[in-house]
Amino acid sequence: MKFHREGRASIILATIASLAILLIAYWVFGDYQAAQPVAMMIAAFIMITILQFFRNPRRRQLTMPDAIIAPADGKVVVIEEVQDSEYFDEKVRQISIFMSPTNVHINWYPVSGKIVYSKYHPGKYLVAWNPKSSTDNERHSVVIEHPSYGKVLAKQIAGAMARRIVNYAEVGKEIAQGEEMGFIKFGSRVDVLIPLSAKVEVNLEDKTIGGQTILASFSHE
Repeated sequence: MKFHREGRASIILATIASLAILLIAYWVFGDYQAAQPVAMMIAAFIMITILQFFRNPRRRQLTMPDAIIAPADGKVVVIEEVQDSEYFDEKVRQISIFMSPTNVHINWYPVSGKIVYSKYHPGKYLVAWNPKSSTDNERHSVVIEHPSYGKVLAKQIAGAMARRIVNYAEVGKEIAQGEEMGFIKFGSRVDVLIPLSAKVEVNLEDKTIGGQTILASFSHE
């Protein structure tokens, strides 16, 4: 199993903390029979938790020019028509994916095209399934202009546990569907705003696989 580069510091800190717990249990509480087994369980829990947050599974990305692919692993929690005020200033379709702490936390570009907008917004840390998290939480929005079907906005949103959004977007850069867009540490959410003309291919509560699940498709008309 590979681990994402964004987790290096956290993995090192978790390793140090786990070793410290084991050493304290051995040297300070060595006379207590239960101390070492308890310390081992705590250290194992810390390491397993941190490692699974930053796992980077080998995955074959789906490439479909006529489709919008899920930018994240998780569960579809919102499919609705919304009035966007950040970039489009018009009605678009919003598809939101909730990423639980057990999901892979890498984010991928949902379509190919040119990055025409990239902006970080500081904010609150409401739970990711709160509807207000889309506009009130810490977030980073990226707009990709598809060469044939218009613009798609992908928004990384921090949750109650997430305190750092990493985003690799550069305005003016041409990117390919399935390339890494960034990383959100711990629980979080990703919103995708798409043209109303696109046909939604998922339902509420559907599980998504980042880079593989088709969220919507464009009409050939």
